[in-house]
Amino acid sequence: MLIDTHVHIYHERFDADRHEAIQRAFDAGVERMVLPAIDVPSIHAALELCERYAGLYAMSALHPSETGSATERDFEEVRALCDHPKVVAVGETGLDYYWDRSFDAAQHASLRRHIRLAMETDLPLVLHNREAGEDLVRILREEIKAVDPAMPLQGIFHCFGGPSELVDEVADLGFHYGLGGTLTFKNSGVDKIAAALPVDRIVLETDAPFLAPVPYRGKRNEPAYLPIIAEKMADVMGLSVGEVARITTENAEKLFGF
Repeated sequence: MLIDTHVHIYHERFDADRHEAIQRAFDAGVERMVLPAIDVPSIHAALELCERYAGLYAMSALHPSETGSATERDFEEVRALCDHPKVVAVGETGLDYYWDRSFDAAQHASLRRHIRLAMETDLPLVLHNREAGEDLVRILREEIKAVDPAMPLQGIFHCFGGPSELVDEVADLGFHYGLGGTLTFKNSGVDKIAAALPVDRIVLETDAPFLAPVPYRGKRNEPAYLPIIAEKMADVMGLSVGEVARITTENAEKLFGF
């Protein structure tokens, strides 16, 4: 059994064949899928699918790219939806410095609120990080210290690819590393980073419909491709595919409380 810990199966790119894509994933051994939020409508779309399919779970959050236009009402709905029994994490939140640096302050404020929300609700925190690792770790540490340094907070650095100095920071925070399609990309360097990661802190993800693994790179990704990522992880870490499936499934089950 495999668990896809990060898949946007509600995305419009699945509108033509969403049921078939979900069934292909089940047929491929992906028995559970966790759907990260982008905005409030995406949380509701995810929850609608969770009601239709056993094995699907949702997250509640505002993606950092949405924080420039997000309202107080949006965040209050995010908070309220964390009480839904199918919501198993606060995510995906985080920081994204790649596209637009004009609303960094809004991103920082939103991240702080999501960190506190995860701690208040005792849910894992799923983090998007694009060219913002230093600030992301700093803000995490500041908020944990401010709320309660003894309060446990776990989560995932989604689409983890380094840099190498971030590896120890993530481990020290007690977070997991989410490995996806970039692990299979030639010259990405993710395979070298992954080889040194503690295996008991790794979870697998596709981020579908984005970041399809080789040999599907450049095409629409889907959760049925998760075994390809598991196979690559097995090769990189010198494990069997069965061991990778067992370990990463146990890691995800413990993290999300399945």
